Amino acid sequence: MSTLVTYASNERVATITINRADRMNALNEEVIVGLQQAWRDFETSDDRVAIVHAAGDRAFSVGADVKDPPKEMWQGVPSVGAEVTKPIIAAVHGWCIGGAYCIVQMCDLVVAADNTRFKYPEAQLGFTGGLIASAVARIPHKVAMEFMMLGEDFDAERAMACGMVNKVVPAGEELTAAQAWAATLANSAPLVLATVKQFSMATMNKSPAEAGAISRDTLLTVRNSEDGKEGGRAFAEKRTPEFKGQ
Repeated sequence: MSTLVTYASNERVATITINRADRMNALNEEVIVGLQQAWRDFETSDDRVAIVHAAGDRAFSVGADVKDPPKEMWQGVPSVGAEVTKPIIAAVHGWCIGGAYCIVQMCDLVVAADNTRFKYPEAQLGFTGGLIASAVARIPHKVAMEFMMLGEDFDAERAMACGMVNKVVPAGEELTAAQAWAATLANSAPLVLATVKQFSMATMNKSPAEAGAISRDTLLTVRNSEDGKEGGRAFAEKRTPEFKGQ
């Protein structure tokens, strides 16, 4: 795994950390690919709950690195770039901008430091990946449209009031608060948690961008598979391919 994203396991709780504080945890290709691998590792591990947070004290993440943007931002988003059937808690502080908010909105629970400021400025910058539109399935429609269209900051209290976060705590205490919830979840019935999450995800409509990203992930898996490589080699070598379903 990338050094910019670390995975630690303790008492069936996975802690996934974005480690790019010098760049305010901006999301570049290495971070996004690292997050995608972390979600995959979590799904196949014995850990029962994951916490995602970020290093430093200025930002959870300022979103895509404008100097080194990721190729496919959606790959780092849980349940989009990788299937995750277990609960995820986001522990957020400081700035949480653009694509970083897309990661947070796909988490099941969110603990925010009181210095957190959410922002989605894409309409004022002239581009979007569209994944943010899933917000209308998670918070009130009018609030989601305000957040997506106006590009104005939502502080922690406003985010709490409109359902973007579950709890607001003093800055520096967000990880501890998330760990307390994670301990409860780690000792809860895994089958119940997975069922509740599965049914909840099935209840919420997916935006075209979210559904498209999930489909693209499946297609990329096929393209990058050993069978995909074998088909290309066999064609070049003019022989019958030997597929293994891998």
